[in-house]
Amino acid sequence: MKILTAAEMGAADRATADRFGVPLRDLMERAGASVASFVCLRYPRALTVCVLCGTGNNGGDGFVAARSLLAAGIRVRVVLLGEESKLKGIAADAFARLDRSTIAISLVTEDGAVAGLRSLLDGSDVILDAVVGTGFKPPLRGVAVAVRELLTEIRKPVMAVDLPSGWDADSVEPTAEGAFRADAVVTFTAPKLAHLFGHLTGSNGFGPIVVAPIGSPDAAVESATGMTWTGASKRIFETPRVIDSNKGMYGHVLLVGGAAGKAGAPSMASLAALRAGAGLVTAAVPKSILSTVALITPELMTTPLEEDASGAVALMNASPERLEKLLKKISVIAVGPGIGTEGEASAFVRQLVASTDLPLVIDADGLNAFKGQASLLKDASRGGARTIVLTPHPGEMATLLGMTTKEVQAERLNLARKFAQEHGVTLVLKGWRTLVAHPNGDVAVNTTGNPSMAKGGSGDILTGIVAACLAQEKSNVRDAVNAAVYLHGLAADFAAHRMDEHTVLATDTVAHLSDAFRYRTLDANGAEWVCGLRLG
Repeated sequence: MKILTAAEMGAADRATADRFGVPLRDLMERAGASVASFVCLRYPRALTVCVLCGTGNNGGDGFVAARSLLAAGIRVRVVLLGEESKLKGIAADAFARLDRSTIAISLVTEDGAVAGLRSLLDGSDVILDAVVGTGFKPPLRGVAVAVRELLTEIRKPVMAVDLPSGWDADSVEPTAEGAFRADAVVTFTAPKLAHLFGHLTGSNGFGPIVVAPIGSPDAAVESATGMTWTGASKRIFETPRVIDSNKGMYGHVLLVGGAAGKAGAPSMASLAALRAGAGLVTAAVPKSILSTVALITPELMTTPLEEDASGAVALMNASPERLEKLLKKISVIAVGPGIGTEGEASAFVRQLVASTDLPLVIDADGLNAFKGQASLLKDASRGGARTIVLTPHPGEMATLLGMTTKEVQAERLNLARKFAQEHGVTLVLKGWRTLVAHPNGDVAVNTTGNPSMAKGGSGDILTGIVAACLAQEKSNVRDAVNAAVYLHGLAADFAAHRMDEHTVLATDTVAHLSDAFRYRTLDANGAEWVCGLRLG
């Protein structure tokens, strides 16, 4: 699923009409009907809905939604913010089609009249915000500002049509001053930048944002952003496995990590790789922690690594003879969890990366081994011909780039894209809205995950999931990594929903991977939930 700018969304609508013969009026009818369907699905007990409409096409969507809600047996009140004479084109037509004998219509043209809306809004079960949408550029003016302030005082759910009014569709900032509050958002055809990067819904930004199809063919939707949504890639794991499956068909992951006294990280990464579907998983860890790692689950195989004097993985483990034995029949290598930077560990990591053509996932101190030597990763990727996936958090990314974490956070998108392109790697830059940057410059934005993941072990779990997904989808690196990131956050969302953000452990996320794999992003109306956990 492509992510569009406001201009690209407008172009898609025009192309749908001009090139494919779908009238804009039909698009508006479908958009309004989709909004009404979502209201009925999301708020099944709603008896009364108040629709706040502007004088543009967003208001037109609201007028159509009002008719559709009425047809569904819901009492509807429409409030037009502005002069009726300002309605033009298909929006004016949609307004004219409202039956005033069954739908109460109010006009608010002056700030002083806004106060009179309080009783109307208080008496509604749901408020629809159809004031301004994607084509709007902030700030809000006139009566919309007064209505915005009123909504902050009224504790009724607000559902935004397209975007919360006042939010710039092209913004990649997490917050927007001066926008309406929203508890849910229904947009159309494709998400815009703000839908994926902004805290649009609820007090914590985790309310539903859904994309409803309204008839624009894929060929009409063009984007130069090079940005997509990770959730679309999950479909590669939604097809049932063939009936005569065997473990050899789903890859063998080798998890290399750990150090003396650091058994937890490789244990968690190995468990996650098994739970995420790899056929076989072997943990290669220092001898002193092997028995501890083996206890994580009986399905895990282990192999001992020699230790240096500090208890770290010794460089001798990367000799040609030892590597040949270690890597025999391996599909994917994941290196880094718990490996540390003491002793010979970093030298071992660099030698391992340079000595094999197998797909690699590098995390944690596996990444720190390349501090000041990121060019070695470029050499190892062979210009992107070899699969290397890096999964840094902002601090590890800062180490790779030789800058501060603050500088990384300020330029997350550009830095991730540039690094992936220049080094021929797939880069998973973790954090709020984790980014998956691919060697060709495309970037997928992830919309799952929550603050419960801000605990030790979360990164190790992701490493295992990415490695397992790669092992199962060797020829489809892009979708495998995108899906892994999405599934990881989604499992954490299920864990937090069933527990609490404070109490969730990294291993609880693993326990909810089955929920994540079973989850489907399409609802009963065919709308795609790009944000928010769809339950029931």
